[in-house]
Amino acid sequence: MEDTRNNDIRRIKKKFADMSFALNERSRRIWAATEAASYGWGGITVVSEATNIDPKTIRKGLSELEDPSRLTWYRMRKIGGGRKKLKDKQTGLLQNLENLIEPVTRGDPESSLLWTCKSTYKLADELNNQGYRISQRTVCKLLWELGYSLQANKKTQEGTNHPDRNAQFEHIYEKTTAFQKKNQPVVSVDTKKKEKIGNFKNNGREYSRKNEPTEVKSHDFPDKKLGKVSPYGVYDIARNKGWVSVGISYDTAEFAVNTIRSWWYKMGQPVYGQSDEILITADCGGSNGYRIRLWKRELQKLVNELNMTIHVCHFPPGTSKWNKIEHRMFSYISENWRGRPLITRETVVNLIGNTKTNKGLEIQSQLDENTYEKGIEVTDEEMDSLNIVKDKWHGEWNYKILPQEKHTN
Repeated sequence: MEDTRNNDIRRIKKKFADMSFALNERSRRIWAATEAASYGWGGITVVSEATNIDPKTIRKGLSELEDPSRLTWYRMRKIGGGRKKLKDKQTGLLQNLENLIEPVTRGDPESSLLWTCKSTYKLADELNNQGYRISQRTVCKLLWELGYSLQANKKTQEGTNHPDRNAQFEHIYEKTTAFQKKNQPVVSVDTKKKEKIGNFKNNGREYSRKNEPTEVKSHDFPDKKLGKVSPYGVYDIARNKGWVSVGISYDTAEFAVNTIRSWWYKMGQPVYGQSDEILITADCGGSNGYRIRLWKRELQKLVNELNMTIHVCHFPPGTSKWNKIEHRMFSYISENWRGRPLITRETVVNLIGNTKTNKGLEIQSQLDENTYEKGIEVTDEEMDSLNIVKDKWHGEWNYKILPQEKHTN
């Protein structure tokens, strides 16, 4: 009797192995129930031993055979069936995982794939310390859903790799978070690359009738009359709103600070009118570089005018693309005017002002027709008179400028 039972188990096991690849969850259950029913008494146990299918599943199949109306033909599981995903069971898991990565993400921020220095094991440990229950393998899956990749053989070159690079990123992140909690404005500033004005080819493609492309000049020599424009932007990180002044003169620190002034009166003050501080994040070079004396002198003028304190945090050398304005605003402006010749200055202003995204980005823009001189020197005496207080951490990158009648150590 025992030999007969063992033979039956081997027979069913071989039959199941031969056809299991073609069975889905429902058909596997029905097949197992059919085998159990044909075996008779003890069939559920025999089939379960041969196939490793749970006896409860086989019983469910038998009940479906007895009453075909119980069969669900249009889906494998009932709506809401199966285990809930960890990210749904543990509130805030995804947000906290991304918060752990945000300050130290590295690579090309305009890429759809983001790179991170932290390993999945360390991220899992951090989350478990916060009270979550998560494995390293689940962290991998969640990061993939968020658009991150933990390892890569090739990374975007970033220029000089300063030893305090990641620490400065964390400093900026912490300061930004602190300002936003107090509903104080945090803006990212930078100059977009200069653009030639005229009927010149602009990279990218745009829909038009077949065989009727927009005709542009065959050469790219700048038009002496129209020249170039320098768009300087101010991006409100929390509100996802931006301001761009389109300059027709030189890209100087005076132009940069005047753009910040325009942003405040046009967009900042109506929202942050009760604030007494502003945080600016900027590159370490260009017209708003940390070594530019004129930048600091002009900021002092603005501080005195607004009677506010302006904090400045510069990104380390070689990391300009990490400035939020680059990939949250400028990249969308470039996408919006792709394939369109920038025929006039007004064309540039209108295209920038009509740049929007489905995440709510809105931009205001205007032409700055002021003339800004190059080569303005700021004397040592002028620098000594500025009311600048340097942070203890990399004071050359992190500092605040107070109204001159409110000097504090």
